[in-house]
Amino acid sequence: MRVLFTTAPLAGHLLPLVPVAWALRAAGHDVLLTTRQNAVPMALRSGLPAVSCGPAAEFTDLVDGEPPPDGATPPDTVGMPHDRGGQRYAHGRVLARMAGGSLAGIGRLARAWRPDLIVSERAESAGPLTAAALGIPWVRYHWSVSELREYRDAADVELAPELDRLGIPGPPEPALVLDPWPAGLRAAHAVGHHGVRHVAANGDAPLPDWLFEPRDRPRICVTLGTLLPRYGATGAPGRITALIDELTLLDADLVVAVDDDVVVGWPSLPSSVRHAGRLPLADVLPACDAVVTHGGQGTALTAVAACLPQVVVPHLDDQFDNAEALSAAGAAVLIPPSDATPAAVSAGCAELLGNPAYAKATDRLADDMALMPAPADAVALLERLGGGTR
Repeated sequence: MRVLFTTAPLAGHLLPLVPVAWALRAAGHDVLLTTRQNAVPMALRSGLPAVSCGPAAEFTDLVDGEPPPDGATPPDTVGMPHDRGGQRYAHGRVLARMAGGSLAGIGRLARAWRPDLIVSERAESAGPLTAAALGIPWVRYHWSVSELREYRDAADVELAPELDRLGIPGPPEPALVLDPWPAGLRAAHAVGHHGVRHVAANGDAPLPDWLFEPRDRPRICVTLGTLLPRYGATGAPGRITALIDELTLLDADLVVAVDDDVVVGWPSLPSSVRHAGRLPLADVLPACDAVVTHGGQGTALTAVAACLPQVVVPHLDDQFDNAEALSAAGAAVLIPPSDATPAAVSAGCAELLGNPAYAKATDRLADDMALMPAPADAVALLERLGGGTR
C-alpha cells in the first residue's frame, strides 16, 4: 500500500504525522510526505522520504500582510475573546492560500506516484481536494481539541474556484479522523473521532548531558513552540527575558526550549538558566517539575504524557481551547495573554510546584493517554481504507 501524507509547512502540523507514517513504514508500506519546499528539510530530519509540492511559503511572512477578512470579522465570531474568531479566520485564509499553491504539485505527485490513501493534517486542504478529484480515500489527522470551523469557512471561500475547476461539489469528508487527544478532553464535535496515542516526534534534536545528572532543586521548562518566537510581539526577546528574570526568583533551574537561531538574538541569560536552545521535549519534560507553554498541540500533549503540569499562556487559534480543556481537567494554570505578566506566570509556576493536585490531575490524563491505541494500532484501519496489506 502507498500512503501520501500532506501538511502545511509548519513544524506543529508536520511532526504529529511522523509517528503514524513510521508505523506504516514499519508494517511494510510505502509512505511519502509532501509539503512546501521550506519544510522539506524538517521532514527529511524525521527520517521520512519527502518531496516538495510547491515553492517556499512561510506562515509568518504571509500572515503579517494578511488584511482583515473582507474588511470585517465574520458575523459569527463577533465578541469572541481576543477577537479569537477573526484571528482564526485570517489564519485560515493564509493556510487555504498555501493549499491553493500546493494543489497543482500534489495533484501531479498523486497521479505519478498513485497512492492508495492520502493522510492530511487538518489545516492542509490540497490533499483532500486531490483525493476527491482522483477517487482516493483520505484520512484527517485532527490536532488540537478545537473544532476550528473558521479554518473550514475560510477554505470554503478561498478554494471555491478550485472546487469548480476540479468538478467537486463541496469540500470532501474524510473516511476516518485520527485524534490524539484523550476522550475526556475532547469537545462534542470530536465524539466520532478515532483515538491514536500522541507520540512525540523531535526530528534530530540531541539529548543534553545534564539531563542525566542529579539535581537538588525544581526545574522549570519554558517553551513557546516553533512559531510564536517568530510571530510578532509575542516572541520579542525583551518579553521572554523579562519572564526568565522573574522565574529566577523561584530558586529553580530553568530550561528554555526554543530554536537555536532564535536564542542567538537574545541578551545574556541568568546563570540559573541551565540551557537555552532546541531540545527534544519528550525526553526533557520528564526531568522537569513544571512547564510554561503556549498551549500548542505537540507541547501540551507531550507535557501530559510526561505527567507534567503546565502554566499555559495561549496566543493563537486552537491554543485557547487546548488551554481551557487542560485547565478544566485540573492539569494546568491558564493565564490569558492580557494578564500574562512575568509576575503572573511566575506565580502560576509557584502554584504548580506547591499544589500537588495539578500533578495528580495530569497523572490521570497521562493514564488515559497511555490506554489509547498506539500509532501501530491504526495501521489495520488504514490498510482497510487503502484496500490492502503488504
